[in-house]
Amino acid sequence: MNGVREAMDLMVAGVSVLPAEEVALRDALGRVLAEDVDSPLTLPARTNSAMDGFAVRAADVHGAAKGAPRRLTVLEQVPAGALPTRPIGPGEATRVFTGAPLPDGADGVIRQEDTTFDGTTVIVLDDRDAGRNVRFAGEDLKPGARVLDAGTVLGPAQLGVLASMAMARVRVRRRARVGILASGDEIVDLDQAEAILAGRKTASSNSYTLDALVRLCGATPVQLGIAADTPASVREKLEAGIASCDLIVSTAGVSVGEFDYLRSVLEAMDCRMVVSKVRMRPGSPTSFGIVGGVPWIGLPGNPVSTMVCFELFVRPVVRKMQGHTLLHRRTVRTITEEPIHTPGRLTHFLRAVARETADGWRTRLTGPQGSGILTSMTKANALLIVPEEIEHLAAGAVLGALLLDDERTMTAEPPL
Repeated sequence: MNGVREAMDLMVAGVSVLPAEEVALRDALGRVLAEDVDSPLTLPARTNSAMDGFAVRAADVHGAAKGAPRRLTVLEQVPAGALPTRPIGPGEATRVFTGAPLPDGADGVIRQEDTTFDGTTVIVLDDRDAGRNVRFAGEDLKPGARVLDAGTVLGPAQLGVLASMAMARVRVRRRARVGILASGDEIVDLDQAEAILAGRKTASSNSYTLDALVRLCGATPVQLGIAADTPASVREKLEAGIASCDLIVSTAGVSVGEFDYLRSVLEAMDCRMVVSKVRMRPGSPTSFGIVGGVPWIGLPGNPVSTMVCFELFVRPVVRKMQGHTLLHRRTVRTITEEPIHTPGRLTHFLRAVARETADGWRTRLTGPQGSGILTSMTKANALLIVPEEIEHLAAGAVLGALLLDDERTMTAEPPL
């Protein structure tokens, strides 16, 4: 058996970053930039007004107040998108709107609220804007300046900057195509609802859970279907995944039961097995290998095991393939609010509810921890990590907790 951290490192090291592709800018949200981007332009292109008002010379309005107004002759009106035609001199002003270029000679914009205007003359009643409200040419971007580095995750601000440089398309790392394979004669899809409700068959809930988890990683799920409990069916599904996917994730079939053919089929297909078991609960049968040149992660069939192992192993692997460097969810130190008892010898990941208080993080379990109790995952926002050498802890112990709802603060640090 591999330890959890060892298995995690082996899986991440066993996959490569996917090639780049060019996509429309509107389709690039959440993608990882594949190349450095330098500015092709000056932005703003011209020094312009930061608000609606009057472009003036600061020297002409210093000391202006309601009891000591300054009168200036207005030469023209310049809306955004137009250009001034006349410079301003002493005692002159130009009516400007937000974004309009400033005329030569102006060094500030008086907001219109501090003025009165009769169409030809502006009366300035306050000098608080003398020398202010100006956006200088090139204060945002200068030609040749590095704007975004390769590896940057593209969010709304980054997309806006790229749009400001007229980049309609951008090169990003390709989304991973993740094949999802279920197995077992007892497993059926939801089109057999009658058999499921009658208890004759079991719904392939893991297929739906994994589909959603893959999408949340920004990857593309590919449903490979449900393999029957025959070597031929298992091989057929695996070969379909090798032909169409960047990663195959199977659920069930990795144990040593009489009808668990996945390992023997993989062996027959010359799979290079890297991880065959992990010292953890739930999820000890979790495996990783390379088959037909495609990485494969085998997850246990129990629903909770599937979700826990996805968070620990599949998510980091998919994120690396898509060019991310922050691969893991955040782990916090937390105080347990109840005694913890485990059989020891394995690292345990317990479903828990973690909350941040003035005294730090505090955590309680969701209830029974059976690996088939999927409803426990609907209550959990964290996985409480109990190291393998620990069997009994009193309330008040300090442990690590992997936060499951913390998409904003991914980290480069693994949870162990």
